[in-house]
Amino acid sequence: MTSTAQAQKSGAGTAHPDHLGHVIFIAAAAAMGGFLFGYDSSVINGAVEAIRGRYDVGSAALAQVIAIALIGCAIGAATAGRIADRIGRIRCMQISAVLFTVSAVGSALPFALYDLAFWRVVGGFAIGMASVIGPAYIAEVAPPAYRGRLGSFQQAAIVIGIAVSQLVNWGLLNAAGGDQRGKLMGLEAWQVMLGVMVIPAVLYGLLSFAIPESPRFLISVGKRERAREILAEVEGDKIDLDARVAEIEHAMKSEHKSTFKDLLGGSFFFKPIVWVGIGLSVFQQFVGINVAFYYSSTLWQSVGVDPTDSFLYSFTTSIINIVGTVIAMIFVDRVGRRPLALIGSVGMVIGLALEAWAFSFDLVDGKLPAAQGWTALIAAHVFVLFFALSWGVVVWVFLGEMFPNKLRAAALGVAAAAQWIANWAITASFPSLADWNLSATYVIYTVFAALSIPFVLKYVKETKGKALEEMG
Repeated sequence: MTSTAQAQKSGAGTAHPDHLGHVIFIAAAAAMGGFLFGYDSSVINGAVEAIRGRYDVGSAALAQVIAIALIGCAIGAATAGRIADRIGRIRCMQISAVLFTVSAVGSALPFALYDLAFWRVVGGFAIGMASVIGPAYIAEVAPPAYRGRLGSFQQAAIVIGIAVSQLVNWGLLNAAGGDQRGKLMGLEAWQVMLGVMVIPAVLYGLLSFAIPESPRFLISVGKRERAREILAEVEGDKIDLDARVAEIEHAMKSEHKSTFKDLLGGSFFFKPIVWVGIGLSVFQQFVGINVAFYYSSTLWQSVGVDPTDSFLYSFTTSIINIVGTVIAMIFVDRVGRRPLALIGSVGMVIGLALEAWAFSFDLVDGKLPAAQGWTALIAAHVFVLFFALSWGVVVWVFLGEMFPNKLRAAALGVAAAAQWIANWAITASFPSLADWNLSATYVIYTVFAALSIPFVLKYVKETKGKALEEMG
């Protein structure tokens, strides 16, 4: 019997849980890993200039401390799947929560710059684990009829985490009299900003004790009865639970475990479809989106904006990011992936080009001229909006859908690794590039946004409405 026939027999495809609110809670708890991801990505924004002053470091060294967390993220993401298959999804979440809590305390109380860098790597490893386990767990627990909507919780949690961290930073800066190194609770304000990360980390850990283990993992380790109980809990007891367990067992046995070797072939080492995935990942980062979240406060202060106002502008950018993400979630299945990507690319080119133009003017009394200052501020929000409603969501949708079944897991891993590496390259290079020529730096980002248009038109195929079995 095929998996499709078994699904029809068990009734899983049309299953509706008896308590949908409980299932939503389970998905939201797992998505807290995404919240930590977003929070950590942005919280450092409030500490950049203070770290520079505290340790008297240049832009290159500072950039490495900021970006080094991404190395930890890459390692955590690469190893999370194997760890979760051995000890379970919930235990993996709990390990991530503990590591992130320890990292938050260490980051808040560093005794040297290298010490701070070490704790950022630890936190990055925890986030890398959570960023992989959250979506995988939600996909395994969610009823098929609700999987898409519940799966979107992860991206929503990331952008909310970014916004909350910006708001908290702004509040703490105000409490410290507008000085990142001002005293607050016996510490400098930037240390408190990093230490506050303990709160969501502990909450994530506590929530992991309130949600069930994945039925798929339980079946893999022979705990069929417990798996039946959880399936009844999340999919309702109207389905044939024995048939549902058999269906999962059959699917697991018939799955092809993709390996790196499966990706090889073609003219340039990897198969063409793998290069398309890598290209999507690289373009998503090379437009400079993470500059807006790692360095926005520093950026605004460099062109004469008051520190408190720069934190407020960073927060408003995060709100725009949430709005754009919601727009993408609404239209990605209606309009399609390619049209959204193209619309986003055009919008990003306009926003980035206007920023490059505004930053090309000389500062007057330490500030941009009024017209250029307002242009830069509005253009930055335009850029973030168009990124969020397109590439921020669409790339992850493409990567989850575009690869053939026999390549999907391994190809997604390579594409995700390329994304972390590209993220690191942009994050590590921005301070030095900005010192060299801020306008030219934004011209570079504009060029990548422009090049993404012919890339999508020529190489990226629409996946809307296609079954995963049709890909390849």
